[in-house]
Amino acid sequence: MNPETGGNSDFSIALVNYKTPDVTSICLDLLSSVLDVSRVPVWVVDNGSNDASLDLLKSLNWIRLIERKPSPQEAGFMAHGCALDLILERVTTKYLLLIHTDTFIYDPSIFTILLTRCAHDDKVAAVGCMEPMLRSLPHTFLRYVARGAKYHFRKYALALGLKSRRPKLHYETHLKSFCALWNVDIIRKHGMTFSMGNRNPGYEMQDQLLKLGYQFAVLSPRVIFKYLDHVDKATASMRDGMRINERRFDKYQHVLGKAKNRQSKTP
Repeated sequence: MNPETGGNSDFSIALVNYKTPDVTSICLDLLSSVLDVSRVPVWVVDNGSNDASLDLLKSLNWIRLIERKPSPQEAGFMAHGCALDLILERVTTKYLLLIHTDTFIYDPSIFTILLTRCAHDDKVAAVGCMEPMLRSLPHTFLRYVARGAKYHFRKYALALGLKSRRPKLHYETHLKSFCALWNVDIIRKHGMTFSMGNRNPGYEMQDQLLKLGYQFAVLSPRVIFKYLDHVDKATASMRDGMRINERRFDKYQHVLGKAKNRQSKTP
């Protein structure tokens, strides 16, 4: 199956919208320009936005829209996981590609790469990337060293009975949902969901499937970001701007500007 030209699609696409009208518009415009959306099902859950982004979604007749009202008690990551589970219940394809509304896909080759890696071995439950952005090598190294020092300091402080926060691993251990292709048959075979374990969507499922002998194919950031951009924390950036983190907000503005430029060039 060639996702660029259509055919009987082996995969569907899933994304969750919450109050991100600008990035959602760009994400979907770019998606429709690189993919035959008449043949690849695109599922979108609106998580109670009640804003311009919902109006946009209602105007698109090629997406499969689900409107959801999260409970006030749901944390953001749980609301996202529960929304993905609504799509999981409905898809009929073998694979489900999770993306975020701030994932901007420029090159359809990424679909073929993900499908090929996932179909290579029936024990591969998902394929994706463990890093949400492309960092320079010096930044990657310094970040690893700084986080590693913090991890070991907290670990030894607790061992000595000192007061300290719980140590957090200085390296990533799970595929991120900004662009991850999942084998739906494996998920359903074991009765699992994205909202398991009150954790980030898919994290608990990854841990449980690893114990059952399944594998996860990992693409490096330098591979996956040849074909797409990811703003990372777009909802927070749009809501809080520079108050959250000046460097992150600058990154948000840069990627958004690049995506808008690409969007303007699409036919």
